[in-house]
Amino acid sequence: MTALREIAGYLPDRRVPLEELLADWRLPPSTLDTLRRSYGYSEVRRQKPGETLLDLLAQAAHGLSALPGRADRVRYLLYARTVPVSLPHPVNPLPELCDLLGLRAATAFAVGHHGCAAGLLAIDVAGRLLTADGDPDALALIVAGEQVFTLDESLRPEARIFGEASAACLVSADGPRDRVLSYVTLQCGDLDHWAADRADRADHAERFAREYTPLMGQVIRAAAERAGLRVDELRLVLPHNVNTRSWRKVCRELGLPPTVVLLDNVPLIGHTFAADTFLNYRTAIKNGLLSAGDRYLVVSAGYGAIFSAMVLEH
Repeated sequence: MTALREIAGYLPDRRVPLEELLADWRLPPSTLDTLRRSYGYSEVRRQKPGETLLDLLAQAAHGLSALPGRADRVRYLLYARTVPVSLPHPVNPLPELCDLLGLRAATAFAVGHHGCAAGLLAIDVAGRLLTADGDPDALALIVAGEQVFTLDESLRPEARIFGEASAACLVSADGPRDRVLSYVTLQCGDLDHWAADRADRADHAERFAREYTPLMGQVIRAAAERAGLRVDELRLVLPHNVNTRSWRKVCRELGLPPTVVLLDNVPLIGHTFAADTFLNYRTAIKNGLLSAGDRYLVVSAGYGAIFSAMVLEH
């Protein structure tokens, strides 16, 4: 059974408040007020000028205490990527990251097409590859995090503020803790806003917003059921940090108290590229929110339109 050996996260020191982040957009003050009061945002993290994507990913990987001395056991390096283009061609940080970490035996590749749910897909792919290899000592390393490469990525129409942060996760084919009990993903291509004609894009976005809550509820229920649980038996939900308002709606859909969803990081780091759920795990551990044997759920959605949920046992 796929297990997460260790998770580490990295937050750049530079804090960017909403006022500075949105200064060039010439948006009305009411928009900023909505982002703060209704959506829960306050600031995001950004790298300093001159810092690279390699720096961002390496910082998270260096936070893994289990990696030094085990680099030769890492069979795969998976980069969970949210957008098709995160760097100018032909720049690729993965070979340099392998050299930096001493991953001489690792096959490195990116996992995408699930948007911000790519991190969950990477866990599933890593577990499948390690199980197929049959080596109980083999490991896979997942890294997640991207720079804000285009203006479109800094503020999406759905009021999702993107920040720069990263995460790293060591995966094994089996293990005693943070074992994957289920993984469910729904792909709703008819809701993919990139597939919509330009003339229909506004209507498309409206439909996505309308169907988002029931679809998120559907994938959460399905993951819990596949793990042999009721939704109300989940100790904690670790979400993607799209905003607090949408999660209040999902909680009402599921009949759960909002306190079950860990939203502490929304005002502190905003929404990061595929790293939210990993960073929220670190916050849960730091705050003592998970005990041995607790079943918890990680969940995310991405353009495509993808809805994914995974249940694990701590």
